[in-house]
Amino acid sequence: MTHAAGDDQREQIAARAETLTKTYGSGDTVVHALRGVTIDFKAGEFTAIMGPSGSGKSTLMHCLAGLDTASSGRVRIGSVDLEGLSDKDMTKLRRDRIGFVFQAFNLVPTLTAEENITLPQGIAGRDVDREWFDTVIGRLGIGDRLAHRPSELSGGQQQRVACARALVGKPDIIFGDEPTGNLDSRSSGEVLDILRAATDEFGQTVVIVTHDPRAAAYADRVVFLADGQLVRELRQPTADDVFEVMKHLDDATPGGSTTGEH
Repeated sequence: MTHAAGDDQREQIAARAETLTKTYGSGDTVVHALRGVTIDFKAGEFTAIMGPSGSGKSTLMHCLAGLDTASSGRVRIGSVDLEGLSDKDMTKLRRDRIGFVFQAFNLVPTLTAEENITLPQGIAGRDVDREWFDTVIGRLGIGDRLAHRPSELSGGQQQRVACARALVGKPDIIFGDEPTGNLDSRSSGEVLDILRAATDEFGQTVVIVTHDPRAAAYADRVVFLADGQLVRELRQPTADDVFEVMKHLDDATPGGSTTGEH
């Protein structure tokens, strides 16, 4: 795959987890969601996180994005260590440096598509870069839907608005939690094309959690979790590669690595 991001950017680390653990409950009811996970996400790279239900993939993403706090270990976004950040500083970091695309779209129903897209900038008191806004809207193909409210948009259109909201702020990294989970196959393909273009054309770092091998095949690499541990990694995956790994994850051993080619 080709990338607009230069080699220097590719070597920078957009996000990093170091020996991350997360436990819920205590005693007989304790759940170990993450067990010492260490992983880097390079700037300008598209990564998919996969694993069985309960493997810790959403917990990992939520800790990386500052939406949840790890029990131990540390998380960095760029050079910023999330440990010890005040609520105010954490809110500012998420607002200024992180973009989110969720399965449920998370649009404000009373606002138009354009108002939803520019809402984070308005809250931050920042002017919208109209040239960049127009570039993003053009790439997403929603220029004729900007005056519509979410209820007047299809699911695919709503998710494209959510993608635009994430991109317009020019975040360092975009997290997607099952971003195509509520979409049909055509709309899913459109949204994944957009996230792929965010990396290829805009040099964005994209990290998604998904259960769909076809969605994971859009990524530069796929990392697999099982029982709270990283167990496999695929680079330049195909959907068939991903499906095969998912079938045999129970046999995987921590630290294993597999390479697939398109």
